[in-house]
Amino acid sequence: MKNLKILVIMFLGIFLIACEEDELEIVDPVPVTPPDTYAFERDGASTVSFSGQTARLEMAAELGTSLNTPNKTAAELSAMFNEGTGFENNSLSASGKKLGNKTASSSQASSTVKPLFDAMITDVTTNVFPNVANDASAGTPGTYTDPGGRTVIINGKGHEVNQLFVKGLMGALVCDQIIWGYLSAGKLDGGTNKADNDAGTLVDGKTYTQMEHYWDEGFGYLYGLDADLTTAKVEAPTSGSDVLVSKYMNKVDGSSLPGISQEIYDAFKHGRAAIVAGAYDIRDEQAEIVSTKLSHIIGRKAADYLSSGADKIDAGKWADAHHALSEGWGFILSLQFTKNADTGMPYYSNSEVNSMLTQIDDFWTVAPADLRSMAASIEEKFGF
Repeated sequence: MKNLKILVIMFLGIFLIACEEDELEIVDPVPVTPPDTYAFERDGASTVSFSGQTARLEMAAELGTSLNTPNKTAAELSAMFNEGTGFENNSLSASGKKLGNKTASSSQASSTVKPLFDAMITDVTTNVFPNVANDASAGTPGTYTDPGGRTVIINGKGHEVNQLFVKGLMGALVCDQIIWGYLSAGKLDGGTNKADNDAGTLVDGKTYTQMEHYWDEGFGYLYGLDADLTTAKVEAPTSGSDVLVSKYMNKVDGSSLPGISQEIYDAFKHGRAAIVAGAYDIRDEQAEIVSTKLSHIIGRKAADYLSSGADKIDAGKWADAHHALSEGWGFILSLQFTKNADTGMPYYSNSEVNSMLTQIDDFWTVAPADLRSMAASIEEKFGF
């Protein structure tokens, strides 16, 4: 009888192990194979749509030019930024889209960052534009020209305001909306999005589910001006229209971060395909890749422009220095909208960014050694 009990126990153990193995096989995830290009269809119709993001990227380009146009008023610039009106391109003014309400709207720093952009509009129209006929110097706004070189219009601290503004939008608009907005699990899975996506329930009158559309809108903040979505490199339709992150993705792809364009493009494709397949773990893995790589672009360029500014000061090329440091200032502002995959938090907090901006606030007096030290610290933080 004792031996019989032992045999029964052994049989049951083997049976349970076999059952467990069967259960593991049942829950194995289905592989997700992304398409060759970012193209997704349902019943023969495209399910990809990001026209609102295209409009906002075009708005950013025109606003950046207007912030360096001395006949513009504060009211005009504010209307462009906050109301989405007053653009030379009438279709933008009629689009119903705005930049201001999307600036720093998804991250934890929203309450302190958006007012900085409004303050830049006040600064450039109150202090810079009325003084463009003056020769700029420390404490005096106006125009500064390097002999035989660049000309900049700057405030008393040497800030080229349009560069601060546009480079600040790299993080406060593009990274904020992609990383902390549209590609976040909270956004993608909000409400009944997951159940609707599983059931194939489409947005009323559209060809896509809400989750598919959110992912595409994130994609649009990077590729919204791309004339050819079949390649990883963003090709803007007209010169000067591409002023935000995609422009700098192309730059670092060809130099300091080779292959990053393809990595981001592939992750966007793979994540979108995972949504179609209902493979949400894979979707989130791809979102993490996009977030990490976009963050690396911001960190890389912040360090680059600080180092470049230091070199220009040493060379006595002050217009070039003001330009480089203004770009660096905007990229530093953008650091708080990055994401560190190891911590799930930005590489730099709002308070850390504010401290860095304070350290370099006066471009006329900042020491090149301090600029290089800050650049090296950023490189170390990002692991470059």
